[in-house]
Parts: sequence; structure tokens; C-alpha cells
Amino acid sequence: MKIIDILKKKRTVSFEFFPPKKEEGESVLFETIEKLKGYDPDFVSVTYGAGGGTRDKTIEWTRSTHIDYGLEAMMHLTCIAATRESIAGIVRQIREIDIENVLALRGDIPLDVPPELCSKVFRNASDLIPYLKEQADLCIGVACYPEGHLETRDIDKEIEHLKLKESLGADFAITQLFFTNDYFYRFMERVRAAGIKMPVIAGIMPITNIKQVMRFTQMCGVEVPKHIIERMENAEEKDMFEIGVDYAAKQSSDLWEQGVEGLHFYTLNRSGATEEVLGRVF
Repeated sequence: MKIIDILKKKRTVSFEFFPPKKEEGESVLFETIEKLKGYDPDFVSVTYGAGGGTRDKTIEWTRSTHIDYGLEAMMHLTCIAATRESIAGIVRQIREIDIENVLALRGDIPLDVPPELCSKVFRNASDLIPYLKEQADLCIGVACYPEGHLETRDIDKEIEHLKLKESLGADFAITQLFFTNDYFYRFMERVRAAGIKMPVIAGIMPITNIKQVMRFTQMCGVEVPKHIIERMENAEEKDMFEIGVDYAAKQSSDLWEQGVEGLHFYTLNRSGATEEVLGRVF
């Protein structure tokens, strides 16, 4: 089923996984999917790598979540190192396993791909969307950034890009993780004021240790509330977990009470924190 059709009927709860690189990681992901399946998610998503091996794993795990576990699955698809032929081939593969939901992304430039070998056709997600529409009858999600994209930090440009993506055929959007709901609410005011009508799902990730805080700040450019950092700095591991889960539960509850169109949990292939949050919110 297309995610946009689900969103027309209800608010959604969904989970994101990534393909493990090692065999031991696969057993952890198997266990995580089994546990989170019990919460009856509206869909799950599987992240994508531009490299061949990682890309193949993405397709494999998308197939597994959809066919083996019976979950509605969405595959991430990055285009920065892609060709028309490679994208067309991937679309054929996922349609053969009845996947009809794709998250269209530019993606980061792979470390093993020289800049001159990056795609001349697909420079941004907005280039990918119409090509995907040509290839198959797909439901297309896109990313958006309530605090601005890391490369620009410009909310005006972010709104402009999101509006362009919608005009090209995007059906819904999922936000980058954020920790301050006011950023999301202000962003949504501007989204709707700009005439963007597609549903926007909020991305949530419970913080479970101080190392994650530093990593998120560096990689994503998102703001972590100062009081969370201060509480975690001198806390024991189990206490850091409780601090992060409690904060994510309150954040999620507030979003749900304010009528958010969906909550998308970045699980990091672990079920514990997400289960705790869900148990406190629903």
C-alpha cells in the first residue's frame, strides 16, 4: 500500500532501519524488527548506501521487511552517484518485490567516489523525483529540515526546495531528527503558509548517551537542548538512557497532542529506546 494512502486515513507511526555491514549486526536487526513489529507500524523504511554492496543490502532488507515480516516498506534511494540506468534497474528490482514506496534523496558524496564521478544528471533529490515517476507508479517521500539543511542553514531555501519537490511529484515528507518541537512548529507554519500541502512526518530519535549528542550535533547540525547535555554529562549509562527516553516520550506526546501527521522513529537498529517511548506515549 502506498504511504500517502495510509496518511489519508490516519496519523502514522513508523520505524527506520539500516542494513548491517556485519553478520552479528543482522541478528540484532532481526530481533529489533521482531520486537517492533508487535507495535503494528504503519510502515518501515530502510536506508541506502551508494556503494554496490550496501545498495544490494538495502534492497535485500527492504524485501525482507516487506515479504518475510509482512510490513509496508519504503526504500531510501540516493542519487548523487547514480546514472539513469542504475536508477531504472533499482526501480525494476523493487517493483518485482512489490515495493511501491521510495524516499528520494540526494545523499552524501561517497568517500570512495571522486567528485568528478558524481552524477551529472541527478544533482539533487528534485532531479530524481520526476525520473522515478517516469519509471513506475511509486509513492515518493522526501526529506526536509526544520532547522535548515546543514549545508545552508537557510530556512527560506529549505521551504523553496520542499515546494519544488512537491511540485515535481513528492507525496509526503519526513523531517530530519530534531529535539526542539518549537523548531518543528515554526517550520510547519512556514510550510503551510508557502502553500505546501503534502503531509509532513516528524523524525524522532531518543538520545541514549552523551556520545550520541556530540555525534548528532556534528553530523546533522541539530540543536540538542542544553539541559539534556548537562544532565547526561555526569550521569551513569542507565541514567542517560532514562533521561533520553523520558525526553523523547515527552517530545513525542506533545507532537501527537498537537496533531502531527506522523512520528518516524530513527531506531539505530535497536528496539529498547523506541519501545520505551512508545509505551509511554500510546
